[in-house]
Amino acid sequence: MPVHAAEEDPLTLDAATIKEVGIAVDKLALRTLADELKAPGEVRADAYSTVLVSPRVASQVLARKARLGDVVKAGQPLVVLSSVQVAETQGALIVAEQDWQRIAALGPQAVSARRYNEAKVQRDQARAKLRAYGLSDGQIGALLHKGSAGADGSFELLAPTAGRITTDEFLLGERVGPGRALFTLVEEDTVWVVAQMAPAEAERTKPGGSARVLVHDNAIAGTVIGRSHQTDERTRTVPVRIEVDNRKDLLHPGELVEVRLAVGGSTQQLALPDEAIVLLQNQSTVFVAKGNGRFEPVAVMTGDTREGWTVIAQGLKPGDRYVRKGAFALKARLLRSQLGEH
Repeated sequence: MPVHAAEEDPLTLDAATIKEVGIAVDKLALRTLADELKAPGEVRADAYSTVLVSPRVASQVLARKARLGDVVKAGQPLVVLSSVQVAETQGALIVAEQDWQRIAALGPQAVSARRYNEAKVQRDQARAKLRAYGLSDGQIGALLHKGSAGADGSFELLAPTAGRITTDEFLLGERVGPGRALFTLVEEDTVWVVAQMAPAEAERTKPGGSARVLVHDNAIAGTVIGRSHQTDERTRTVPVRIEVDNRKDLLHPGELVEVRLAVGGSTQQLALPDEAIVLLQNQSTVFVAKGNGRFEPVAVMTGDTREGWTVIAQGLKPGDRYVRKGAFALKARLLRSQLGEH
């Protein structure tokens, strides 16, 4: 086995060990970083992908088929309702369908054109009325298959689209009027983040501009889709709307986040890759190469992080040779040494 140089010093390594743990050294230099504006933001549901599910006719809630937080598919039953108006229309359709089937079997030659058309219109109107009450063609077909036994006024309210249920505020047995929202269904693949910005800064944003949302130690890319043309009278800020890909389910409506919006232009700043920075005793630290296989931890003050690069505000200078890869391996060696491990 190779003998480590200065074995008592965990941060002095021979060439073989440096290669083994994957340490790579680079020179600290100025880097061109895009200019960004900072703003607080709030995560909101994408209103273009949000649907309120409500009955179209006065009903009573009989049974719940889905609950808060469930992810449902389009056409999936959400709740069972009962309605007197639906019962009347179900009965009318069954009678009209039977009448139409009898007349259609005879043919237009055996009955008057008026009677033929009346039977067809009555059947079609009853179908259309049930559709207007929110029943699907599949539900109407199932009703006709059951016959009079199915005309009890009960029907399932179906999900009009796929999504997650974010509200379901109703009780079993409750009587609900048409338009009463029973569920809020949200397609969460995208969310909106609304950044509150000073009017002068909001003017610098453009639709299609790039943005980053900082949350849960992640920077999530987003796109500016618009800004309000009215200043909030209470906060004197302008809302800027950002669309964010949320397929990893990292953002949820109501969360407060930090937003960085690119506004064109760039500056030269001292920066190094995020992976080169580790925490030692809650202090941001970079390992600096001192030569002859020796490394030294240096406390640094960091600034903004952009596209995987972190600005160094204090602690290092251009030209310093730092550990670009392998900083976590050096940290682990140091911690093991402090615990008396070899």
